[in-house]
Amino acid sequence: MSSKPTDSSGISFTALYTGAVWHRNGLSDNSLVTPQGQWLYTLMSPFEAASKTLAGGNLKTFLLQRHLIIDHLIEKRISQHGVNQVLEIACGLSPRGLHLRQRHPNLHMVEADLPDMAARKASRLASTGHLGASHQVTPVDILADDGEHALEAVMDRVLKEGPVIVVTEGLTNYFSLPVITTFWRRLATALSKRPGSYYLFDSYLMPEQPLIKGGIHLLSKVLGGMTQSQVSFHFDDDQQVMKHLQGLGFSQTQVHNPRDYYTVLPIPQSRNNPLVRVVETGFPGSASDIPS
Repeated sequence: MSSKPTDSSGISFTALYTGAVWHRNGLSDNSLVTPQGQWLYTLMSPFEAASKTLAGGNLKTFLLQRHLIIDHLIEKRISQHGVNQVLEIACGLSPRGLHLRQRHPNLHMVEADLPDMAARKASRLASTGHLGASHQVTPVDILADDGEHALEAVMDRVLKEGPVIVVTEGLTNYFSLPVITTFWRRLATALSKRPGSYYLFDSYLMPEQPLIKGGIHLLSKVLGGMTQSQVSFHFDDDQQVMKHLQGLGFSQTQVHNPRDYYTVLPIPQSRNNPLVRVVETGFPGSASDIPS
């Protein structure tokens, strides 16, 4: 990474834990299991249990909610709107590429992450024979202004013509709003040239309850120290999310609350209003492409 005020190189710590959560809940593949992730899962279990009891939800709950909702929305874009390529930035140990290619053999799947993490992911997928012309892993640095790892260069190099679904799961809250806004603006410009393209990401809202808010602030400081990143909560409500993205040039935005999917998907439920949201934004290619 270059010497910039915000560095994304430490985020792989949380990628290991998230990968373990997916695997322990039957969502991942054995090829993506790591001893470090399993150790972190065991270490975090008492804290997760306490958070579930006190706050009605925990990090594991939010990780599963967001992952399953994002998968559901990707499936709708592929099956109902014919999008045939997906770019997952900050892929970490996500099993999404494997599962999408199993369900959609003709899908063009590209996974991207910082060089070290991308190399690790590519090695694991290659050892099981999953990599090929239609399933690639490539380095990317969302903070790079230019060069081969910059967002625009990666998209031009690895994507085919036509619409694409871009996913950044578990990434945006590790940057301050000004920093991630720069990435969002650049992505909006790139996707606007591909009508029918959409971007999916998760965002966390700051809770109103003082006790939970204090706990969240403490957790963000701990995670920020572990990942060498600035863990931030960018928005207070769904309307702020939509207004902000509209101001960056995205033409269509929908904010998905996990509680609206409790009877649709097998996701864990929060006792209170969930803190995580899945945001779907982009550029409809036609009136029929607008989310229902």
